[in-house]
Amino acid sequence: MTPRRRALVLTHRRPQQTAAAFDALAAAARRAGATLVLDEAEAAKHGPATREGFVVARAQEAADGIDLCIVLGGDGTILAALRRLAGTGVPVFAVNFGEVGFLATIEPDDVAEGLDRAFAGDFEVLSLPAIAVDGLDGGSTYAINDVAVHRKVGERVATLAYGIGAEMVANVRCDGVVVASPAGSTGYNLANGGPVMAWGVEGYVVSFIAPHSITARPLVVAPGDTLSIHNMSVVPVEVSIDGRPASELEPWDAFTMRFVRDVACLAQAPGSSFYLRLRQKFGRLAV
Repeated sequence: MTPRRRALVLTHRRPQQTAAAFDALAAAARRAGATLVLDEAEAAKHGPATREGFVVARAQEAADGIDLCIVLGGDGTILAALRRLAGTGVPVFAVNFGEVGFLATIEPDDVAEGLDRAFAGDFEVLSLPAIAVDGLDGGSTYAINDVAVHRKVGERVATLAYGIGAEMVANVRCDGVVVASPAGSTGYNLANGGPVMAWGVEGYVVSFIAPHSITARPLVVAPGDTLSIHNMSVVPVEVSIDGRPASELEPWDAFTMRFVRDVACLAQAPGSSFYLRLRQKFGRLAV
């Protein structure tokens, strides 16, 4: 176990729901002799300027020198933390304040003991892959969970195509397409009837949202293959990354995605596993 001495703190948008846990976090940091770092947006939520052991930094500097990230929030906040710290090797230790909390390390009932263990380094680190998104607005970014391409509200059904390398695989009228990593396969992809991919499986899955075809089926893409999404509609479609609006894809435009190993680090309680989380959050797969 390696003690953690400097932790970035990220919370969801409703600080009144995390106030008690925030106070417990401050107490745990004092016991461990650790420093808590908040960016200006987080400081505005919680008003920690007069608290001992806190540092307030500008957003672009808040992650400098940290060796842990503590999240008080749901999967959306956890995903934002994982993307923010992608490639740094800093583990994200999350207390669930969301609906499902599939990525959370502990539940709020365990917050006092759990945070002591966090600062003591008493947790396992799971290395998560990501989907590298290239050519969207001319840039590159990561999706930890999924990329969703969907028609705008009030617009007609979209026509979307996808290809693998130089091969076009499908061209389907639908409400959208979801491309999910193994970690994200239990989210939007699962709601579409796509397969659950265990953590550790390499590759990513493509599933359609409300396809107007009985032959449109999910496809698991090999980790070394590049996937392209093409908007064959006459109007723009929207693109979301990890559940948050990212861009629009104009008619006849396309962008590409790649599977990338070992991008983010998720802290999990010792003895936890993907299958345990699956059973706890969704129930048994079969009776």
